[in-house]
Amino acid sequence: MNWALVTISAYFILAIVFLVDKYLLVSSFPNSKVYAFYVGILGSVVLLVIPFVDFYIPEAPQLILALVSGAVFLYALSWFYKTLKLFEASRVIPAVGGLTPIFTFILIYIISSGKEVLSFFEMIAFVLLIIGSFLINLRKDKNITFISFKFSAISAFFLSLSFVLIKYVYVAQPFWNGFIWKTLGSVIMAIIFYLLFSEVRKNVFKKEKRMSGKTTIIFILNQATGAGSSILQNWAIFLAPLACIPIINALIGTQYVFLFLFSIILSLKFPQIIKEEISKESILQKLIAISLIGLGLLFLYCRSIN
Repeated sequence: MNWALVTISAYFILAIVFLVDKYLLVSSFPNSKVYAFYVGILGSVVLLVIPFVDFYIPEAPQLILALVSGAVFLYALSWFYKTLKLFEASRVIPAVGGLTPIFTFILIYIISSGKEVLSFFEMIAFVLLIIGSFLINLRKDKNITFISFKFSAISAFFLSLSFVLIKYVYVAQPFWNGFIWKTLGSVIMAIIFYLLFSEVRKNVFKKEKRMSGKTTIIFILNQATGAGSSILQNWAIFLAPLACIPIINALIGTQYVFLFLFSIILSLKFPQIIKEEISKESILQKLIAISLIGLGLLFLYCRSIN
């Protein structure tokens, strides 16, 4: 159960990071790949921990796997940022949140040839968390279109793939060694973005496109916060059994609960910045969703004591 508590802590932090990401993507960044570039490059800060951990170069297959997992993760983020920028969050979040754990479940089942499966309590928790995650973000006036679903599905698939790949890294490597090499994979992908996409080069160094001092500070602080959540999330993946990685994805429902609570507070205090629908119907829907997520957590707890 420790990995579940670590996951929930990570998603609490990610809820804050998400709100700031959305603000920056709308107000300051013209291109999702540019945003992903900065995220990837800032990840190189993890190199500072190398003198303090047992860092080594793994054998070629494990080295490649770790680098690819990081590269896929940043590529997935670029798709997610692009999807978030093009479509309303109320269309994107339910689809990505619902599809990511399903894709992860399918990938693990296929790769393990059906050997890694969820227990009875875990499967019930998995289903309840997915339904709750979808319901808490669903809005009747914001139907998911085919194109928004397509973009969300691409984002979800690559996010799922990155989760599965890094778990296989952690099976063979110590946490910090695997995490560092994964992060370096993201840095390499950021450099590839810079080399391949002219819009990234232009927007990174062109003077009139540079971030203001205030935006830079917000971005760096937000990424530092996000780095903490990323370490926690990866630590949870390291701790959890392979079959339970889809549940880590499904626990994103707790992030949506935190987001809902934060949005309510912000919409009341700063209605000019963020608005949250607070009609009776909407509140009832979200309370049902939160109840399903809570029930899913209860089944996870039952699993841990059996």
